[in-house]
Amino acid sequence: MRKMKGVLLYNSHAGRGRIVKHIDEIVEIFRRRDIELSTREIAFDADPLEGYDDVELVVISGGDGTINFVVNKLRKRGINPQIGIIPTGTANDFAGALGMPRNTLRAARRIAEGTEHSIDCGEVDGALFVNVLSFGVLTTTSQQTSDREKHMVGKLAYLRVGAKDLMTMHPIPLHIKCNGEEFDIDAVMCLVFNGETAGSFHLAPDAKLDDGLLDILILEYHNPVSTCVNMLRHLVKGHPGAVRHLRCQSIEITSPLNERTDVDGQPGPSFPMHIHCKAGALRIRY
Repeated sequence: MRKMKGVLLYNSHAGRGRIVKHIDEIVEIFRRRDIELSTREIAFDADPLEGYDDVELVVISGGDGTINFVVNKLRKRGINPQIGIIPTGTANDFAGALGMPRNTLRAARRIAEGTEHSIDCGEVDGALFVNVLSFGVLTTTSQQTSDREKHMVGKLAYLRVGAKDLMTMHPIPLHIKCNGEEFDIDAVMCLVFNGETAGSFHLAPDAKLDDGLLDILILEYHNPVSTCVNMLRHLVKGHPGAVRHLRCQSIEITSPLNERTDVDGQPGPSFPMHIHCKAGALRIRY
């Protein structure tokens, strides 16, 4: 029987590097399923897929930012293999939406024994994202938090940046085009979901990874106190009127402000943004 050719691309800096001690075990798990798995540590200043144009399975170990990096490199090379996700990042929102186990070896077995599923991804101005595009208060804490802080205290590292964000929250004037309609809104936060969660918070629990649609949440700005109250109400499923929920295949967002944006925990594009759902674009094995 011909063996399937795969490669494990791992981010040794994610999750305090716990993937490194399991690499031999992971390779053996796939070998038992007739999958020949090479391994390569990811260097973010290089193409991790160089020499792997004929690969049939790419297993990615890392968080959402690592997945984003590899998925965009795959697209740039014009290859479309199956993808497996071993979640070893801080939040692992996309892997969570797929239902992947947090345990490294259980996730590897799930991929090795799994089947292919067609999963959506987002596209913004030519770049793909797997989980969420966001901007506004509390949405860019990941990219503003150092890897050293993340490794030392995990999710608690976000609290310092988050507290600063809350102290400086401000309205962001937006012009939205979605589902053939246009409207203006002063927002304090906007999230465009392909997945369901951001920072492990279930903000878009009704979103689906295979429906061909994006779920957009816009929190309207009133004042700092009521804005914080509305955020908390949404977290506990209180459905505040200040949170507008849109569902569409594409959306255009413009703003006169030069606001910082975030895509899967990494710096995102500038306004205006043209965002689309790429239905079934990813071949995810699980």
